[in-house]
Amino acid sequence: MKHRIKQRKLNRTTSHRKAMLANMATALIKHEQIKTTLPKAKELRPYVEKLITMGKHAAANPEKAVAKRRQVVSKMRDQEQSRKIFDVLAERYADRPGGYVRVLKAGFRYGDAAPMAIVELVDRDVDAKGQDSGPVPTFDEYDEPVSEQVAAG
Repeated sequence: MKHRIKQRKLNRTTSHRKAMLANMATALIKHEQIKTTLPKAKELRPYVEKLITMGKHAAANPEKAVAKRRQVVSKMRDQEQSRKIFDVLAERYADRPGGYVRVLKAGFRYGDAAPMAIVELVDRDVDAKGQDSGPVPTFDEYDEPVSEQVAAG
């Protein structure tokens, strides 16, 4: 029996698991919707909900705001996204007593049949998905279209 075992190990070491959850939380806060495996999604939900709750508590109690900000930054390891928790998400969910994250099952992955899930923030900003995902090449960067470069190569 697994008494007092509340989290999945996800077949990773403790440091890897903590780093993975921090990275996934940062991506979820940034894009407000991500796709991952179902066990990871189920572990990510309470992690992110606690971060948003800390943001709400900091907004409600200014004396403890600095301590809450430090806790969120140490768990997320991203200053910009932790700022989004306190400025945007704390205001968005001010009247909501909990349940800020939704996990939707999304079928099975083709390669290994792993169960997939979509993790999203409730009442999310639809325009945030895919925002600042990385450099997007434009045709201005190339002298000729890529198909002509390959044919000439």
